[in-house]
Amino acid sequence: MPEHDEEPVRRALGRAQAELVAALVAGGEAPEGFDVERLRVQESALISKRRGSVARVRPDLVVLLGDGFAARFDGYARGRPKPEGGSRADARDFAAWLGLDPPAPRRDRGLGRLLGRVLRRGGG
Repeated sequence: MPEHDEEPVRRALGRAQAELVAALVAGGEAPEGFDVERLRVQESALISKRRGSVARVRPDLVVLLGDGFAARFDGYARGRPKPEGGSRADARDFAAWLGLDPPAPRRDRGLGRLLGRVLRRGGG
């Protein structure tokens, strides 16, 4: 196939990929041909991974929100892609979404590691 004939296929593939990413991380509609339920399961898994990362970066939020941390974070994250800047930016944006001030410059990293282990075992 000549190279110029591949361009429409590449554009279509690019659009399909963008739709899939939007469905997984930004609350977009499921692209044609994809199982909606499976996409939502994967979306939930990605949000759970983000939640664990934010909990490790900001254990104070986990303590502050207690049992409500997971539900509050999920409400924040659903339909909102992870910001550039990684987990620290996500934690900052989540705290702002909650209406909280930024954390003190020094945090107890030991508490963050402990909470990370608890969350990985399903305790969060």
